[in-house]
Amino acid sequence: VDQAEERYLRTYSRNHRSCTEDIDLKCTSLKYFVRNKSFTSESNINRKLPVRSNEKLLKCSICNKSFNWKSNLNQHLLVHSSEKLFKCSVCNKSFSQKSSLNRHLLLHCDEKVFKCSVCNKSFTWKSNLIQHLHLHSNEKLFKCSICNKSFSRKGYLNTHLLLHSNDKLFKCSICNKSFSQKSYLNTHLLLHSNELFECSICNKTFSSKSCLNRHLLVHSNDKLFKCSFCNKSFSTKFNLNRHLLRHND
Repeated sequence: VDQAEERYLRTYSRNHRSCTEDIDLKCTSLKYFVRNKSFTSESNINRKLPVRSNEKLLKCSICNKSFNWKSNLNQHLLVHSSEKLFKCSVCNKSFSQKSSLNRHLLLHCDEKVFKCSVCNKSFTWKSNLIQHLHLHSNEKLFKCSICNKSFSRKGYLNTHLLLHSNDKLFKCSICNKSFSQKSYLNTHLLLHSNELFECSICNKTFSSKSCLNRHLLVHSNDKLFKCSFCNKSFSTKFNLNRHLLRHND
């Protein structure tokens, strides 16, 4: 028996000093003797003792993942099981592992144990509380190197930096004006649009199809917006809101 195995045996034996019977049985898989613990057979030793970390002998027959302990293998096999034995008493959703059920039950938990010390708002998850605390944070760690304005989150700083950006990568192909964001360029391009969208009823023209579609509601027979006071109907919500002002007088 080498020194490493002797040290392992000594530690294992100390943890089992309450056993009174002194017996020597050889563990065939690990090749050392165990004292101060009673086994009825060598097979019991092999089942009871841990497998050394470099010898994962217990393999999952489905995905070939290996484990040191049979209990770990049994727990892992539940992942592949179609039989979900752990059912939520609130919504009847079932889970293959009890730990998954316990995690799910937090969603139904009325007791939100993570409370904000500033505003007393409570959260089920600690991560949600941490994220919420940024709203109260006076410590703004992310400072703009141009104007020294500070922000509590790096994302806010990155958005702010676009205001100072000299790299205006989105250029208008018509007038060569440049923009820092594509959305700004798209809005600008509408000014140059030669494509007009004409109403087939009144021949009024619009610079975008969305404006035309909104206009067409004026001509629509489908008046979907009804006044709750006088039951008069309108084709657009804007017209309804304007009408409602009369009832407020």
